[in-house]
Amino acid sequence: MTYKLILGAGLVAAALSFGTGAFAQDKVSQKFLKDAIDGNYAEVQMGQLAQKNGASDGVRDFGKILEKDHTDANKKAIDAANAMGVTPPTGPNSRQKASYDRMSKMSGAKFDAAFVKDMIADHKKDIREYDREAKKTDAAGSYAKETLPTLHKHLDTAQSLSGAATTGAR
Repeated sequence: MTYKLILGAGLVAAALSFGTGAFAQDKVSQKFLKDAIDGNYAEVQMGQLAQKNGASDGVRDFGKILEKDHTDANKKAIDAANAMGVTPPTGPNSRQKASYDRMSKMSGAKFDAAFVKDMIADHKKDIREYDREAKKTDAAGSYAKETLPTLHKHLDTAQSLSGAATTGAR
């Protein structure tokens, strides 16, 4: 009995001393995954909105791509969250909802310009965050590494539409 108690206490002490640095890193990865998941939900909704409110074929087509790619990415992000013991969000955060509400009141060329500008800024920010996370070897890092090429394609597409939206607005 004493042996089991000492062994148990030793294991707990070892786990606590070992886990403090890993625990802090896990918290960062967990936050990353939560942010990625609610961001994916937001991108899906913005993609749907672009298909509905976009004036140009390019914006509407980009909306379809966003909807599909971020739906697929979210499945992977949720799997990574589950692997790390994170309860995934079930939708966009309040800031993302406010952005959607603002954009939903626009249509035509005004929508296209605002949507493209928003997608460029959002994907640049996401790429910075995913680049940082991709250096890790946990489930969140693997998800980030796998998703980065898609985010770069989205940024390239949004930037190419930026020129088209600017040209079309003249």
